[in-house]
Amino acid sequence: MTKRSLRVWDLPTRLFHWTLALCVLGLFVTGKVGGNAMVWHLRLGLLMLTLLGFRLLWGVVGARWSRFAQFTRSPLAVWNYLRGSSPPEHLVGHSPLAGWAVWLMLVVLAVQTASGLMSDDEIAFFGPLVTQVSGDTVSLATWWHTGWGQLLVLGIVVAHLLAIAYYAWVRRQAIVRPMFGGDQLVPDDLPVEPARDDMGLRVWAIAVFALCAAGTWGLVSWATP
Repeated sequence: MTKRSLRVWDLPTRLFHWTLALCVLGLFVTGKVGGNAMVWHLRLGLLMLTLLGFRLLWGVVGARWSRFAQFTRSPLAVWNYLRGSSPPEHLVGHSPLAGWAVWLMLVVLAVQTASGLMSDDEIAFFGPLVTQVSGDTVSLATWWHTGWGQLLVLGIVVAHLLAIAYYAWVRRQAIVRPMFGGDQLVPDDLPVEPARDDMGLRVWAIAVFALCAAGTWGLVSWATP
């Protein structure tokens, strides 16, 4: 079967992906180091909030294959994928299973970020939303952020790495390379269109990101006495 190269991941989506990965790593390291590193932990947390806001909006107004409507499949589609009977178009971009994994990742990271903004270690760090919620909420958020929330994030990271290894070594599919270059190999006769990835789209992405950054700044400004 002959294949062609198809632009699937636009540059804004690729930049989001790798920035998010570095952000998660930086949050884990600064959280473990503590002390003065918590200043950067907070900054990275605010960047995470901005990135998540961007991805949610980009999932609605972004390029074709980055939109939630494109890769959020039904449970039946996931079952067919696991049985190896998915139609070829379901294998372009995120697979049906990977699509739901994206949602799980976004939800877990959003909850972890929100809990961090309301956490207080009663030593040297407290989130900017601590003054806006009750003491019981702060205690619950702190418990979650430093306990189960952190474990869930680590679990998602490990599962993601294991999935990459499985696809690379067992199924012989390169799923990391397209997230660098943007192109995926698809059957030559598959009637699917490439994602838009021109300068106009990138300027649009900058505007969306700036809106999310302004929202994060506005939230912190409102919450900080």
